[in-house]
Amino acid sequence: MRAVLCKAFDGIDGLSVAQAAEPQPAADEVMIDVRAASVSYMDYLMTCGRYQMRPTLPYVPGTDAAGVVVACGERVTRFRPGDRVSCVSWFGGFAERMVAKEAMTAFLPANVDFAVGSTILNNYLTALYALIERARVQPGETVLVTGAAGGVGLACVELAHLVGARVIAVVGSAAKAALARAHGAEEVIDHSREDVRERVKALTGGEGLDVCVDNVGGALFVNLARLMRFNGRLMPIGFTSGEIPSLAMNLPLLKNYSVVGVFIAAWTQRCPDDASRAAETLMAWVGEGKLRPHVDRVLPLEGVAEAMSAVANRSSQGRIVLQVGSHRSA
Repeated sequence: MRAVLCKAFDGIDGLSVAQAAEPQPAADEVMIDVRAASVSYMDYLMTCGRYQMRPTLPYVPGTDAAGVVVACGERVTRFRPGDRVSCVSWFGGFAERMVAKEAMTAFLPANVDFAVGSTILNNYLTALYALIERARVQPGETVLVTGAAGGVGLACVELAHLVGARVIAVVGSAAKAALARAHGAEEVIDHSREDVRERVKALTGGEGLDVCVDNVGGALFVNLARLMRFNGRLMPIGFTSGEIPSLAMNLPLLKNYSVVGVFIAAWTQRCPDDASRAAETLMAWVGEGKLRPHVDRVLPLEGVAEAMSAVANRSSQGRIVLQVGSHRSA
């Protein structure tokens, strides 16, 4: 089968389109004929050898995909060949066939195409776990999201708006502000030219934030740690700045706010039934138009270097999608 292979942890330079062996599903897995796969920052970090886990080389990158089930392991009960699905796994998506756990696979509504379907699970499951399971966001609370035009960030903006929160989006350029507003942000701060601390103070009347979802880390996280409201929830999700920050613990102590970690893989592995139910809920909301995943662009499989470059330099908005095979766009 045609696939993107990562032969060395050299980032984009280690990638090539080549032939690879077709995977076979384990007892609790489904195998899908991949129609589309989206490209995440996690994919990029993994190809650089900078993620928490390193696959055995060579491997096929790609966390998120959508397509049609072609085979099921003997313990799989929810799916059968011919089902349209979206799925997520640690890797394997940038290929004509991939396998995924049954619990990490969800039915794709008939009115949702494969390109959009490939962008849903990782982004929106992370957002749901962060905002609903961990932060318990309430209507009327003020939620700030950094990296708000990226895949996970935009999902957090949209889901926070859907549950009735007031959303402040932090983006890295003026070009990304309109997208954040279109997906539910009431206010947008461009941290490349605005003082985030002063803007948050002005927007909250000096009261600060109920919930902060941070995808960036570094100095921005340290700034936001001083802007939390009493009983707030500060949530580190990722570190796209490349810097893992430290926190002066007198800050959460004095304001009684919580620092709440969000690592979606730990939740899905420990609570697969909960994650599976959440995935089906998200798919229903997408099918009903309550959530509107944003596709930045669709590229052929050979465009993986362009996609990874855009993700690495943070110029993409939402998710870039790879179309896998010319006959697989329906």
